[in-house]
Amino acid sequence: MLETNLERIRHNLETLSTFNSTPDHGCTRLSFSHEHRRALDFLTEACTSLGMDVVIDPVGNFRARLKGSSLSAPAVMCGSHIDTVLHGGKFDGAAGVVAALEALTVIKEQEVSLRHPLELIAFVEEEGASFGGGLVGSKALVGQYTVKDLMKIVNDEGVSFYEAAKRFGLNPDDLENYVIKKGDVKALIELHIEQGNVLYTKSIPLGVVEAIVGIRQLSVTLTGMANHAGTTPMNLRHDALAAASKLISFVEHCARHEAFDTTVATVGKIHCFPNVTNVIPGKVVFSVDIRDIRDEGISKVEQLIREEVKRISSEYGLQYSISLVGDSKPVKLSEEVISVIQRTAEEIGVKYLKMHSGAGHDSAILTEVTDVGMIFVPSIEGISHAPDENTTFEDLKTGCDVLVNSLVKLAQ
Repeated sequence: MLETNLERIRHNLETLSTFNSTPDHGCTRLSFSHEHRRALDFLTEACTSLGMDVVIDPVGNFRARLKGSSLSAPAVMCGSHIDTVLHGGKFDGAAGVVAALEALTVIKEQEVSLRHPLELIAFVEEEGASFGGGLVGSKALVGQYTVKDLMKIVNDEGVSFYEAAKRFGLNPDDLENYVIKKGDVKALIELHIEQGNVLYTKSIPLGVVEAIVGIRQLSVTLTGMANHAGTTPMNLRHDALAAASKLISFVEHCARHEAFDTTVATVGKIHCFPNVTNVIPGKVVFSVDIRDIRDEGISKVEQLIREEVKRISSEYGLQYSISLVGDSKPVKLSEEVISVIQRTAEEIGVKYLKMHSGAGHDSAILTEVTDVGMIFVPSIEGISHAPDENTTFEDLKTGCDVLVNSLVKLAQ
């Protein structure tokens, strides 16, 4: 069995974490930023030194290929995303990219002969921290997003993903020539931190993911009338924030009591206008994030929220709009790839737990075109998307050991 190098894993992860615009407040590496550029340069240098062919596709996905003995065999892919949330942690996404780099490094060092080529991928804009819905790189890669779609995805400054990619030196108009179709890739394995506390609390070093939740994200806009906070009687107000507060509580109620045990819903972002102490809020925009491993749970909560927005808006005399920001279906992962990961863990002697992922991942999007598996490593105290996010390097190495040997099985 192949074994990965703990210190090299540590070094590469720590190096990636230095490409960070908020070094005193977690890790922030947004798509098309200076930090993103430095991370791509680091990966390019690391992969070309191994003799790999490197391409950064028209939307910013990083792809590096280690050739196999067959020129026509489809590639076996591994990797994760390279972007972060604002003030996030250094392991989310980066752990999977570093694991993929380590796996291919070991295979190259040990001169393992494989029929299928291996490909490292570092997806762009998985988090949606810059452009909203997230999973943009993977959706573009499989053809879910067209060039026209990229023109419609806009950040808070009004700059489209298409324009930002062009400013970064890419050519998004060439996207169609890089889209992956069925048969182009044999399989994909993504290693990722769990981002929950199941593995950590059970002291299990490895998770084998069977399914990934679906995620539906909405943006709700309530428009009333801004007016003087002291001179406007309560019965003559059209207070958008008062209405929003009721709706936010309703979102939590729906997830707790109206759907399934696996359903969750969150309001995580809110903008109030004019946001002044002595002015009645005239407009509020807030996000709704709904997740479940069953699409019925997501759809039920969405429908209830839409009905309640209509009712509350009428009660307060408001105008409203609800837009769909992002939508990914729940997916089951490949039984074949799951079996390979399980068998590898058993051969190495690693205890594992079969589980679902409560977070969305690029892997879910790739199930449209190939067989997909996911490996989870524990998150200490279940903390993620925060500066305190942490995973032991020993657990990360265990995940890397299972990854590299699973890749060999799939690529032979």
